[in-house]
Amino acid sequence: MSDFYLRLPATSANLGPGFDAVALSLDLYLTIMAEPADVYTIAATGRNVDVCARLQRNLMLAVYEDAMQAAGKRAIPLALKLANDIPIGMGCGSSAAARLAGLCLANHFGELGWSSERILRQACDLEGHPDNAAACWLGGFTVASGSGARMRAVSIPPPAHWMAVLALPDEPLATSAARGVLPPTYSREDAVTNIQNVAMLTAAFQLGRGDLLRSAMVDRLHQPYREQVCPLLPLLLPLAMRDEILGVALSGAGPAVLLLVEAQNLDPAIACIQRVLSNGVSVELVPASLGGRDGRTTMNPSEASPNAWNQRRQ
Repeated sequence: MSDFYLRLPATSANLGPGFDAVALSLDLYLTIMAEPADVYTIAATGRNVDVCARLQRNLMLAVYEDAMQAAGKRAIPLALKLANDIPIGMGCGSSAAARLAGLCLANHFGELGWSSERILRQACDLEGHPDNAAACWLGGFTVASGSGARMRAVSIPPPAHWMAVLALPDEPLATSAARGVLPPTYSREDAVTNIQNVAMLTAAFQLGRGDLLRSAMVDRLHQPYREQVCPLLPLLLPLAMRDEILGVALSGAGPAVLLLVEAQNLDPAIACIQRVLSNGVSVELVPASLGGRDGRTTMNPSEASPNAWNQRRQ
């Protein structure tokens, strides 16, 4: 059975008003090489090595084994090499990438013959919402809705001159904790405002209108409530009024914050962020290009030299 190579990007979901509907892929990747083995092994490099390398309570392996079992197949032990650039527990789509990876491993080593659409729909169902998995799989600025057979997703290539800066705090946050602070109902005014803003946000990405982002990324459904568990958000949201910054939003369910900037303004934008955080707040700033049309990359590792593997990690 042939070996397998897979690369999946980080994502920033909820994107301001696009709660559970809109996400953006970033050029930070989980890269996987896999081959059949006698026993499971994982050699991991990059971020969160302790989480990526563990064999127990490993989300990717759990999804792989569950998918194989559901298909009536024996889960073949795998020797895995992982290079991870996606921060875990920060709202950057690490769980979506892990679930998609597990499904892809099952599809390949179980010879299940699943279509790309089926893999994406299963990942969305496992996630419980479609935005992160859709952006991870399709790339770009992704709008997604529905579940199961009714799930639909559309990817729009983001403007090439826009970039993201991720502000990462020291401590991660569980998605369940971030969802736990949300109210059970919303006012009509808040709902209408978000509908208007997410429509304008989609138009801004389609047209490359950075001047629309400042107001289009305003949210009333999740960010006001998540400020209590995402302390970077109230510090950085006011930067949306600065000329160096196009827009600011919580990344996924947090606690990371995503700031959109024009590439030519990257250095002034980072300097602006650092001035706001100069009071001793410990934050890592990670610039990233916005992902293009295709999220994932797959091939057989036998077709790639070690140099090609290193280039893909970059």
